[in-house]
Amino acid sequence: MGQATPFRATALIVEDDAMQREMLCVLLEESGYQVIQCESAEAAERVLDTSAGSLCLMLTDIQLAGRMNGVELAHVAKHRNPKLDVVVTSGRPLKQPLPDGAKFWAKPWAPLDVLREAEIAQLS
Repeated sequence: MGQATPFRATALIVEDDAMQREMLCVLLEESGYQVIQCESAEAAERVLDTSAGSLCLMLTDIQLAGRMNGVELAHVAKHRNPKLDVVVTSGRPLKQPLPDGAKFWAKPWAPLDVLREAEIAQLS
């Protein structure tokens, strides 16, 4: 009899800084998460078009390459999956309202914060 593939929670990381994006991806992958990474909101929007319901966490920077910023992306993500745990992060103050249920983290944040949030998202 074949073994079932264990469920792996999926996180979407949207960050235009390659080093930060890679650090987040490695951190989550080493903790057992499947990670989809994007460097622009437009690329993340395409992921949301096909996979919004299977994501448990989206972490995005506010400043992104392209026409859409991370706050606008957070609204798109929550519209497509209201249960999605969304974290918007920036080194600058938040100037736009977030969608209901989304969180703002000022940079710098600790890697342990990411792991805690991912664990909460997986349990939701």
